[in-house]
Amino acid sequence: MTEPQAPRTAQVHTIPVRRTARYYTLGELSSKTQEIWFVIHGYGQLAEYFIRHFRGLDDGTRFIVAPEALSRFYVKEWTRVGASWITKEERESEIADYVQYLSDLRAQIVEQLAQNGGDPVTVRFVGCGFSQGVTTLSRWLLRANIHVERLLCWAGTFAGEIDMVQHHEVFNSMKPVLVCGTKDEFISPEALQTQLSSYREKGLSIEFVSFEGEHVMVSELLQEIVRSW
Repeated sequence: MTEPQAPRTAQVHTIPVRRTARYYTLGELSSKTQEIWFVIHGYGQLAEYFIRHFRGLDDGTRFIVAPEALSRFYVKEWTRVGASWITKEERESEIADYVQYLSDLRAQIVEQLAQNGGDPVTVRFVGCGFSQGVTTLSRWLLRANIHVERLLCWAGTFAGEIDMVQHHEVFNSMKPVLVCGTKDEFISPEALQTQLSSYREKGLSIEFVSFEGEHVMVSELLQEIVRSW
């Protein structure tokens, strides 16, 4: 009698597929454009609503780009949709996908700027991330070798795998600023101080701005920080 065979173990495979990504913008690309901002939303947010925090910066010289993460899902009992940049499943593939996506989008924006009479050589780039968006932004900048003139990190941390000892000069050249609320439910005061101390011990010259509030962006404070630049 033939012995029954043990069940086979399923094999995992991957295949690149084409995706349609969504992004929102504020302002117009033209010869008057002096700054292009890439603003990266946090976990469970959508670009349509996140970009509203930046309306006060739309003065005719700035162009704001808010990419939306590729993975959407229902939150709050099916009443709202949010998006996420990454989960623990197929982590490296998700990172590679969004790094390519953001790089392709940046190249497209630069091309459109040139077509509309702007100067891609002299325009300044600014990066701003909120919460999970800070991690996403830092990975993209480092892995794709993208430089921004200013790096605004709001209520979030650099990607954990980044060797800050090795790369602190890269990020120092972007003049990083960390903003965090005193009542942020995801970042305790103790964790915040540990984070700042670790960054500075590893050579990162990061400015810290605190405000009375929770895990949120504050448009008025954002505008105040930008005016100080």
